[in-house]
Amino acid sequence: MKVRERIEEQEYKILSPFACKSREAVRVKAESLCDFRTAFQRDRDRIIHSKSFRRLKHKTQVYISPSDHYRTRMTHSLEVAQISRTIARGLMLNEDLTEAIALGHDVGHTPFGHAGEYALREIIGHYNHNEQSLRVVEYLERNSQGLNLTAEVKDGIVNHTGPNRPFTLEGSIVRIGDRIAYLCHDYDDGNRAGMITSADLPKNVAAVLGTNPSHMITVMVSDLIECSTDKNQIVMSDKIQAAMQEFRDFMFERIYHSQELDSDRKKAKYVIHKLYDYFVVNPGALPQEFLERESEWGLEVTVVDYVAGLTDSYAIHLFEDLFVPANRSSY
Repeated sequence: MKVRERIEEQEYKILSPFACKSREAVRVKAESLCDFRTAFQRDRDRIIHSKSFRRLKHKTQVYISPSDHYRTRMTHSLEVAQISRTIARGLMLNEDLTEAIALGHDVGHTPFGHAGEYALREIIGHYNHNEQSLRVVEYLERNSQGLNLTAEVKDGIVNHTGPNRPFTLEGSIVRIGDRIAYLCHDYDDGNRAGMITSADLPKNVAAVLGTNPSHMITVMVSDLIECSTDKNQIVMSDKIQAAMQEFRDFMFERIYHSQELDSDRKKAKYVIHKLYDYFVVNPGALPQEFLERESEWGLEVTVVDYVAGLTDSYAIHLFEDLFVPANRSSY
């Protein structure tokens, strides 16, 4: 028996009856099976080795062009994966599927975080990073061949946010794990940046969840596991859910929509607008691989794909190269 087959057999013996089983995974394009990795393990590995995942280390979480002590999109994705795997293990669900979804959920995020997302939405009328993440893994990676991920992973990626719910419990875990992660680590970074302190937290949030980020994660994860055990759904208690929502409202008011960060957000959106306008007028300046896609996807979609894939630092470099006069040190 091959290693993969042994792992697949173990899933049926060990995992919850509600867990998604690797052997039942579905791909659009049939391919030969790996001797030692399950379908979801292969998906995780493909995401980790992708260019779009590597670029996340230079993309904004909250603070634009931050120091090394603040989270980036990559560290956020890693924290989502850790939290989500803990929940999946506690509920005896498929950890490999959960991890693959978590690592891939933000690969379509723009430079400058949500500021970049909002800028593209202003430009083209409709842009959501979760939909772009699906587009990246389906069409853009591997020189437009896509990663050929399983339907279960792609569903979890596109439905980690938005109105639709994932069809697997593992996808539902990531949907909530993402929120737990960003609330707690953005709160931690907010403290580090001097924008908020633990004393600023609403009293109910502090009383129910605590004031230490690690403890807050533990409280919410524990509640999720306790309330979801032996159930075909991922749920929280009303008490913890209410505190989490109050915590989220607080974070949007004090951090995500704060006036202190508004100047950087406006500058970031301006950069995205200018880059988009430039490449629409000058498509020949796009890299060759994007020029080859224009006939299939059209110019506007191709430019969006390019601009959305940029890192913060490269977007700023491009902007300076295109629009800022060179600094001549001598005549």
